[in-house]
Amino acid sequence: MNATTTIQLDTRDQDRRREMRATLLIIALGDALVLTIGFAIAYFMRFQFEWQFFNEGSARTAFYAVLIAILVPAWLLLFWVYGLYDQRNLFGGTQEYERIFNACSLGMLMVIMITFVQPDFIIARGWLIIGWLATLCLAILWRFGARRVVYRLRCQGKLQQRVLIIGANAESRIISEQLSNSPISGIQIVGFVDDHLPPDTQLIPGTKVLGPISDFERIVAETGVDTVIITDTALVRERMATIYGAMETLQRLNVSLAPGLFEILTIGVHVHELGAVPLLSLSKTRINGVRAFIKAMIDRVGAFFGLLLLSPLLIIVAIMIRLDSPGPIIHRRRVMGVGNKTFDAYKFRSMRIEGNSLLTPEQHQELKQHGKLKDDPRITKLGRFIRRTSIDELPQLVNILLGQMSIVGPRMITVEELEVFGRWRHNLFTVRPGLTGLWQISGRSDLGYEDRVRLDMHYIRNYSLWLDMHIISRTIQVVISGRGAY
Repeated sequence: MNATTTIQLDTRDQDRRREMRATLLIIALGDALVLTIGFAIAYFMRFQFEWQFFNEGSARTAFYAVLIAILVPAWLLLFWVYGLYDQRNLFGGTQEYERIFNACSLGMLMVIMITFVQPDFIIARGWLIIGWLATLCLAILWRFGARRVVYRLRCQGKLQQRVLIIGANAESRIISEQLSNSPISGIQIVGFVDDHLPPDTQLIPGTKVLGPISDFERIVAETGVDTVIITDTALVRERMATIYGAMETLQRLNVSLAPGLFEILTIGVHVHELGAVPLLSLSKTRINGVRAFIKAMIDRVGAFFGLLLLSPLLIIVAIMIRLDSPGPIIHRRRVMGVGNKTFDAYKFRSMRIEGNSLLTPEQHQELKQHGKLKDDPRITKLGRFIRRTSIDELPQLVNILLGQMSIVGPRMITVEELEVFGRWRHNLFTVRPGLTGLWQISGRSDLGYEDRVRLDMHYIRNYSLWLDMHIISRTIQVVISGRGAY
């Protein structure tokens, strides 16, 4: 590597760092502004508009001005502690919003504890409640808006994260394709490092093997990567020393270990000691214990009120199906559920009873391969409407009420489809299938089986209440647009 190339790489690396520092500074200043506004809103609501939940406190303007001046930096410190200024935790997924919730809640809890320890330190409880809610909502809205701006900048080639993948196997290829598929991710795969394939071997279009692992430190320096991903089968123990050495030399380098492609995506990992030896303990799924209880309660309550509110619509659709074509109103489909148990999933019938006789040999083959037909002659006119609007799936609220399904979860599959999921199918049996899910908001029927498997495994691995809320809100948008439904 000559001196000119080194200077160019250093300049490019410095430019990326400046971009990220400027972005984080803007994020922090925006946080400070919305937190100040949130606390100020709480003051005006509590004292100026007399939203008095409790009969205590007084409108001590100077006191609350000083208090806000103290709390805003304290909240920013909590944001930093919770990793909200770490680029790895920003601009993707729902964990950023969960961290904001935890930081705001912990901060307010600490203030409440101080008021108990110091009785002379009197703060209106109404102000605390409104302040917590206002700062939480405004911070989330601000981060949501900032994320949209960052997505646009990434599509323009800015704020890119350069990634190097160690290992050039099937897992590496799929990981690189997933990371490169979306321009809003800001991920730029610069290449692969592998001992088994010669340099310049192209693993995916436009991306090739850059050299063996022994040249790892040189490759990192030449490419100016920010992140290295190690696939689980790519390295033997001896090669890890090379990686660790580069980590010590290059402090900016983030190194991540990729789990087995799908084998352990649903496994929760916890550190525990056995005889003073630190070990990794694996749990079956992340959706267990309190999480599972809360999710089940939300499902049952949501399904009950959903059926109650939608009952007029359900009755009207049932009558229309009866008048539209002969046959039962409800279609029962035998599907796989949690614990490898089968159950009947309910849907409004959208097809003709003897519809299979209308299929051509080519359509039979397409149906066998994809499970659906884009132009299905078996579907009635009314059926096309209720499918496009997802009204046909509303009877599954009964399945949710019975505890067989969840509002959000992986896509339900039949016994025949298990073969497609192969060795990953057992992961599906750890959670209930969902009325909606990542597959619903990511293309629905336009997706192939490989993408459906990937999305289902991603949901099981990354489950959180925030993710469920995000999926539900996106589902409403997708249903209104009718995208991917047929």
